[in-house]
Amino acid sequence: MAFKANVPRKHWHLLPTRAVNGRTVVLAAAVVLLFGAYVLLGSYTVTIPDFFTIVIAHLTGGERIPSASFIVMEHKLPRAVAGLFVGVAFGLAGGLFQTMLRNPLASPDVIGVSYGASAAAVTAIVVFGATGAAVSFAALGGAAVVAALIYAMSRGGSAGSPRGQAAGNRLILAGVGTAAALTAVVNFLLTRADIRTAADTLVWLNGSLNPATWERVGLLFAGLAVLLPAAAALAPALRILELGDDAASGLGVRVNAVRLGIVLVAVGLAASATAAAGPVSFVAFLAAPIGRRIVGSPSLPAAALTGAAIVLAADYFAANIAPIVLGGTVLPVGVVTGALGAPFLLWLLVTSKRKES
Repeated sequence: MAFKANVPRKHWHLLPTRAVNGRTVVLAAAVVLLFGAYVLLGSYTVTIPDFFTIVIAHLTGGERIPSASFIVMEHKLPRAVAGLFVGVAFGLAGGLFQTMLRNPLASPDVIGVSYGASAAAVTAIVVFGATGAAVSFAALGGAAVVAALIYAMSRGGSAGSPRGQAAGNRLILAGVGTAAALTAVVNFLLTRADIRTAADTLVWLNGSLNPATWERVGLLFAGLAVLLPAAAALAPALRILELGDDAASGLGVRVNAVRLGIVLVAVGLAASATAAAGPVSFVAFLAAPIGRRIVGSPSLPAAALTGAAIVLAADYFAANIAPIVLGGTVLPVGVVTGALGAPFLLWLLVTSKRKES
């Protein structure tokens, strides 16, 4: 394993191991069950044999089941796959930021990356009348620009100095300030939009899987195919960074280069997910802490799987249970995750205060 030869034996537990954590396997099984329930159940139920018949017929050009084939292949399945990918991307992005900065409050939607995507997307919708893929590309560009700005403002000091240690705090503060400014930009643009455009924009801002299509799923898959291996390659160095910048530098880790790489991968994940479904609130913030409690230790795979479970469960509730409870109202998935995230944030602050006292 890379770096292991340079790490004292007493710190080997901080490195990723090849053994599969049993709880992670259970978490993965839970995600598979949620995915199956999402596709098979709901307002239109599909039996398991019919599901495989529909998929095989679609792939081979065989005889299709009227209505059922369209509902499964053009609505349920792409929406479920999009929810799975979006949850993995947000969960892993949050896990990378929180582990690197050693701060449970650090996530793309807290430090401003998601707000950069939102501001760019709203500008594209309101000012230029953009729709579809154009909005997604605008969100990607906005997230990248804001992330570069925040990273530039947070830099200072050498890797092994106290100033280097403070870079994480500066990044969070720079992100919070930038997010506040971008929120003002979004609110201003909404006041200038007509009612219909403002309504469509608000749905996007809340985060929604309603516009999920195979085209968007394909673009998101392409992004994950590049970013997931990059995250796996950075994982050993990231675990060594948990020892602190001084120790990591002494063990041969190029702290600034690794930190920049982690930021680029995490921003890419968050931007890809935001471009596909909008800024789904609090998924990146919730996934890593919940995954850590499930598996018993910090884990990037657990964060990714937990993010997928949160998005699939929340969207199933928003699309199938909320209309029954709320008299037909279908909620965007971001409304449900936001309702979960707010009390979790308060609980996290309270428990952190108790540990410090």
